[in-house]
Amino acid sequence: MNEPQVLVEVTRGPLVENLHRGHAAVVDNSGKLLYSFGDPRFLTYWRSSAKPVQALPVVESGAVEHYSITDRELSLFCASHNGEAIHTDSVLSVLGKIGLDLTALQCGMHMPLHNQTTKEMIAVKQEANSLHSNCSGKHSGMLALACHKQFDLSTYTELENPLQQLILDYIADLTGYPREEILIGIDGCGVPVHGMPLYNMALAYARMVKPAGMSDTRAAACRRVSKAMHTYPEMVGGTDRFCTDLMRATGGKLIAKGGAGGVYCVGVYGSGLGIAVKCEDGFGKARDAAVVEILRQLRVLDAAELEALATYHKPVNKNHRGDICGEYRPVVKLTKED
Repeated sequence: MNEPQVLVEVTRGPLVENLHRGHAAVVDNSGKLLYSFGDPRFLTYWRSSAKPVQALPVVESGAVEHYSITDRELSLFCASHNGEAIHTDSVLSVLGKIGLDLTALQCGMHMPLHNQTTKEMIAVKQEANSLHSNCSGKHSGMLALACHKQFDLSTYTELENPLQQLILDYIADLTGYPREEILIGIDGCGVPVHGMPLYNMALAYARMVKPAGMSDTRAAACRRVSKAMHTYPEMVGGTDRFCTDLMRATGGKLIAKGGAGGVYCVGVYGSGLGIAVKCEDGFGKARDAAVVEILRQLRVLDAAELEALATYHKPVNKNHRGDICGEYRPVVKLTKED
């Protein structure tokens, strides 16, 4: 296994104070490894970057049509959302369409990721509920699939439930990784989380944006989920979120989804590139800077798009008074594979 290399340096004054190490893989939809950094087959959990693939069976099963779920709501199934009103209202809409209420959600709860929404809730002494969980969109999609397929709703988060077994089938299929070798843990929202090499995560994203080696119905599901994400990027994250701002800045050029633990995946239309990045210490700001730099090196982003994403590409390092003390400096350099 290749050793991790430095993705991003963080400076303070004249010194590099912190180093964030990691790995990256760039793959086409045929499975050819095109570029790498560190170990392109680094084994880690896919975390929330798996959500677009987890949404595929909701489409291919016919649940989306059966319950008249909109593409805006479908985009939310792929989200780690802010908990803003547009997100919580949409989760409620989906639950209403499938005949359930928020008590059916087993994703846990936390205050919204969106600071202003949290402040407004605190001001009126409103407590968080499961709608505010950043994973409630994914869970509402899983419940729609469970209702449509008549799976047990009380155990829908458990690996043994046919719902999670079906999702595991899709993950193995899209990633090209043997089903029996996928490592299973428990994600932050209680459902199974899937461990595999970065290479296979990148392959799945390449196949999401440029389907290959799958049935016509699965390819159509990939295209629909991908289109929903880049058409309604505000549902995938929200205000001041990298996933949303990256897809919005690039105007339908790509799909993008981050995950906890420093994982990030991108699928690029046209070229059919799939990109997977892992920042080993899990620090999101460093991970995002590396992702923008990788997209720059691959010539995916033009000058205007880079400018729009400047605060993610090279964010400043500020102290609590707001003084600029340094910067995040992405130093990742992709290596072209033979």
